[in-house]
Amino acid sequence: MRVFSRTIVAIATVLAIGFAAVPQTPVRSQGKLKLGFVVHVVGNPFIQQIIEGAQAAAKDYDVDLVVSGPAGGDADAQLKAVQDAVAAGAQGIAASVPGESMANGLNEIIKNGVPIVQFNLLSTKVKAPYVGEKSTESGRILGKAIVDKLGGEKATGKVIIGNCFPGFPVLVNRAKGVQESLAKAKGLQVLGPFDVKVDPVENYTRWEQQYQANTDVAAMIGLCAPDIASLGKLNKDKGTKIIMGGYDLTEDNLKAIKAGTAYVTLGQSPFVQGYVPIKMLVDSIKNKMPLQQGFYNSGTQIITADSINMGTGLPSISFDELLKLSADPAATAKYYAPFSACLMTGWACGLEPIENEAK
Repeated sequence: MRVFSRTIVAIATVLAIGFAAVPQTPVRSQGKLKLGFVVHVVGNPFIQQIIEGAQAAAKDYDVDLVVSGPAGGDADAQLKAVQDAVAAGAQGIAASVPGESMANGLNEIIKNGVPIVQFNLLSTKVKAPYVGEKSTESGRILGKAIVDKLGGEKATGKVIIGNCFPGFPVLVNRAKGVQESLAKAKGLQVLGPFDVKVDPVENYTRWEQQYQANTDVAAMIGLCAPDIASLGKLNKDKGTKIIMGGYDLTEDNLKAIKAGTAYVTLGQSPFVQGYVPIKMLVDSIKNKMPLQQGFYNSGTQIITADSINMGTGLPSISFDELLKLSADPAATAKYYAPFSACLMTGWACGLEPIENEAK
């Protein structure tokens, strides 16, 4: 959820001065690659947006893409899915990494000559690049938006934070950033983060339980994709006007923002998180570009009912157009076409040290 502008500016700079080490067009002459794309939650609307970004890249670069993964964020099950993909002939793997227990197995695959790129969730122990948000900073952005809505540094009241996957480094970083911003309003009482689960039904139940225990709550902040939809429904069901904030530009989340039952949601460019790993793998396998550990900032979007910030370098867009993108992979690919064209010049210009992800 980091600012997309710096990535676009960096790419644009490379376009202007040239980047001789990277081919200017997709390479198709060496045969069709088979790549595995392994996610941590199959069927989640946000994860599906990432998959659609990968599928767009697979189309652009003539890749045979096989998508797999477990149903609910089990790291051991996901590692097995990665290993199965390699056994089935995948020449490269893009994978989210929801647990440190995956690191040794992934590094062994890399050691055996199959390149890996991480996306969305990472382990810094994996010797591979990572494509995702700048997690702590995105938390700061979200926390500040909530503080400002509550009245700035003079704000008072309870704020509840929920985390659907406690212990995931990216989500821990988000929580840290949120808490940093909330701490600037000394009158706020911050509760949590509480485990609110990722399943949409259970997620709503967990948030409802938090509300029942704290009916005087001023704001609720979710760190995961299902939260905004649940929090918007909670406001609607209870007839309350709690300030709700969270993450991701799924259709249900955007509908809650548009309806006014939730206040703010931050996007993390799922299209970029899917597209860039495929480009990296193509360059690694076909163009012999080494995949060193590093961080590629996918960018941050900040969405309220009255304001849409998609990041400098992307076209301005109306809320209705944004809502359409959330449910239309073809329209999303068209919207990101300038980014995709720029990326053909080379992703290396966007890489940062891996530790920058948590800054």
